[in-house]
Amino acid sequence: MGRSRTIRMKIIGLLLVPLASMVVLWGVITAVTATESLELREYKTVWTNLRHPAYKLISEIQRERLVSAKLLRDTAGPAAVAAQRNRTDAAKDTFRQLSSTSKNRSEEIRTQVDAVDTQLDRLDAIRGEIDAGLSDRLHTVESYSAIIETIFSLHRHVALIDDIPIYEQSRVIIDLGFAKELLTREQAIALGPVTETERRLFTQIVGNRRFLVDQSLSELDRPLRDADVSLISSPAYQRMRMMEDQIIAGRTPKSWLATTEALAKSFQESLMRASATLNARAEPIADEVLRRAFMLAGLCLALVVVSIVFSVRMGNRLSKELGALRLAALEVAQERLPQVVAKLRKGETVELPELSVPSTTTEIDDVGQAFSIVQQTAVEAAVGQAQLREGVRHVFRNLARRSQALLHRQRIQLQDMQHRATEPDALEDLFKLDHLTTRMRRHAEGLIILSGATPGRGWSRPVPLLDVARGAAAEVEDYQRVTVEPMPADRLAGPVVGDMIHLVAELIENATVYSPDKTPVIVRGEKTARGFAFEVEDRGFGMSPEELAEYNERLASPPEFDLADSDRLGLFVVSRLAARHDIRVTLRGSPYGGTTAIVLIPEEHVAEPEAPAEEPRRPMRVVRSE
Repeated sequence: MGRSRTIRMKIIGLLLVPLASMVVLWGVITAVTATESLELREYKTVWTNLRHPAYKLISEIQRERLVSAKLLRDTAGPAAVAAQRNRTDAAKDTFRQLSSTSKNRSEEIRTQVDAVDTQLDRLDAIRGEIDAGLSDRLHTVESYSAIIETIFSLHRHVALIDDIPIYEQSRVIIDLGFAKELLTREQAIALGPVTETERRLFTQIVGNRRFLVDQSLSELDRPLRDADVSLISSPAYQRMRMMEDQIIAGRTPKSWLATTEALAKSFQESLMRASATLNARAEPIADEVLRRAFMLAGLCLALVVVSIVFSVRMGNRLSKELGALRLAALEVAQERLPQVVAKLRKGETVELPELSVPSTTTEIDDVGQAFSIVQQTAVEAAVGQAQLREGVRHVFRNLARRSQALLHRQRIQLQDMQHRATEPDALEDLFKLDHLTTRMRRHAEGLIILSGATPGRGWSRPVPLLDVARGAAAEVEDYQRVTVEPMPADRLAGPVVGDMIHLVAELIENATVYSPDKTPVIVRGEKTARGFAFEVEDRGFGMSPEELAEYNERLASPPEFDLADSDRLGLFVVSRLAARHDIRVTLRGSPYGGTTAIVLIPEEHVAEPEAPAEEPRRPMRVVRSE
């Protein structure tokens, strides 16, 4: 079972669920809008530290690709190639230095930057193949193009932000940049006469570039596309398209290199202007997003505060009303109702306690009325139980009294038959029947005791305690196993003798029942400072510490007799008899593994010996009932 909580805590816990949801929603909205604003503010930083160096690196690699293609066509010398390689290496070092700070922004950016670094490490191998004459024009173009495509992949991933308009325009600018990359590929391939394979690749690149330019210009905002539209509409661009068609047709146009170099430069300048314009547009948008985020966060916070105040006030009111109902119910259940039940058991007239708690909540009033109904039902059940218990006791007494009278008459008749019997076998059978009758009489007396009455059997004069022990042993079935050891000649007061014989007999019978058949049961007696003590010891299987504690508690404080609890019924009788005469009965473990019952008789019930009497010098065994 989980740990219980107070009514106030449960109400607060119930109210915290919607409040927590509102707080979480407020936090999520604030975090999302703030993140969007921060991303827009970082857009310019990412451009400065990552994308702009990447564009510069792309331009230098494109120039190195072009000069390498010239070298393979013998139109450029090693000095020009070496100079361009130095410029490429410088751009590469700048990119790596600036991009190292951007790696910490996200795992995705780190992965893309690492991929670019891996491709840049291939530059030395590509250059070595060119210098050794192991790479042709087409392979050289494709090798450099693979590096550039990796850098453009970095651009596309870095441009991913939550602001859709900014992202869309950034993506279009990147596509235009890739269109410029395709133009420089065309430039490197068609520096002179081309092979059939080169022409097919050239044709494919031209188609991709034209499609990409047309699509990008249709998606680009007007302020960003004006320069590109002017470029596409320029005579130089139209002349370049005618040259492309000539190359596709198998001819080699003049001024191809000069025309494409001028267009590539114009493309690059247009891209840089569009990127700068987009960066300038992102900052005020970020401010607006942040302003809206603060306004929304403030509104949500105000709603949360109002909800908390309202919920706490309602919770306090309900908690006070329920607390008052709880205290009233506890007072009735723990004090007033037990007093009513106790009076009912005594047969007294009672008045039902009322449960009245003022409340402004209908449900709490209903709970109070329901508790009053439950209380009424409990009292009625207690009355019924008291009547039933008294009826059962009355039945027990009547049946037991009748059985007691019949058994008394039967015992007198048996004694008369014993005096007249002459045959030993018949006499032995009569003795057994007499012993059985004695046991039946004790059981009848047990029923009388459980019903709350007294058996009626008593003595007018004190009886030696040794005779009390012998009489008790004679009333059990296995009396042959019982050994009564010698004990002092002290006597027991007459009014207590009958109950004491019954009490000790119950203990002896328990000892014989819960021990093996061939083991002895020892009864001892000795005088103590506070009276006299009997010990009944068996050599059975004993009881666990928990059982000993439970039964000692029952013996010390006799419980209400329950018909459903019939195990060790004799202990109920023992506890009733002990309580009647202020006798203390205790169970403990025996040194032989069984159980020892100690009966401490108060001094007021013990009388001095009437006259000196010689006690037997050895233990005596009971042979039959007297």
